[in-house]
Amino acid sequence: MTDSEIEITAELVHDLLKDQHPDLAGLPISEVVGGWGNQMWRLGDELAVRMPRMEGAPELLRKECRWLPVLAPRLPLPVPTPVRIGEPSARFPKPWSIMKWVHGEPLDYTSISRGDHAADTLAGFLRALHVEAPAEAPASSDRGGHPKECTGGFEHFLQAIAPGGFAADVRAVRSVWDDAVAAPEWEGPPVWLHGDLHPANVVVSDGTLSGVIDFDSMFAGDPAWDLAAAWVLLPAGAGSRFFDVYAHADEATIRRARGLAAMKSLFLILMGQNGERGLPGGKPTWGPAGRAALDHVLTSNLGSPSPA
Repeated sequence: MTDSEIEITAELVHDLLKDQHPDLAGLPISEVVGGWGNQMWRLGDELAVRMPRMEGAPELLRKECRWLPVLAPRLPLPVPTPVRIGEPSARFPKPWSIMKWVHGEPLDYTSISRGDHAADTLAGFLRALHVEAPAEAPASSDRGGHPKECTGGFEHFLQAIAPGGFAADVRAVRSVWDDAVAAPEWEGPPVWLHGDLHPANVVVSDGTLSGVIDFDSMFAGDPAWDLAAAWVLLPAGAGSRFFDVYAHADEATIRRARGLAAMKSLFLILMGQNGERGLPGGKPTWGPAGRAALDHVLTSNLGSPSPA
């Protein structure tokens, strides 16, 4: 739930900067539309202020500040690396952060026109990210496991979507999910994952991916959770190239990834419908992205359900 007791305004952000980071207080401040657990404010041309507005957001923010500086140097795309930490105070009783601004337009507001380039870029990024994580790496309580552990979420999203929410055959969607549930488990070590790759968490410039944002869900686990992005982010037909360049996904991993992509697509569609209805947390731009992603899932031969 959003914390509605604190109104986060440009004036508040300016006052916090003046109190704790006065050397940055003279930079122009402008609100960034969107966000989920955090409210973003652009600070000058190269920085952003990230203000938690949900109950669990401060803990996630500290996780980003702990681990992103470790991961960022080896990643081939810009990411919002923390620059400063804002401490809780009488003005704002939660930690907040100042991060590098990642230039580009979120994919839920634009499209990728250079599909092959984007496939290469995403594959290179995930190859660099997906290395074995240390024992102290964060875990996730609601994602990261085998699809069979997430069937309740899949069913909830599928049943919550209003009639006519997508044109696909429900049986075909269930077939993809059932095949992912039947796929063997990940046998490798837990690897670093972004954990929440969808169109609002990547940015696009010149028709291709130019940055990855919002790492507050990062954790260690099965790479299939990130590889679902082959269907959720890339245009139709780019998935085969992506997996060729990524080169480390076996058949079982691709099957799990395809099922997870179906579930992520349903979630996007549901959030889009909630936005169209004016419900809290709804994101109108996510609906079209989710429907396109689900179409990619059902028309792609990658990870197709095995014949009976």
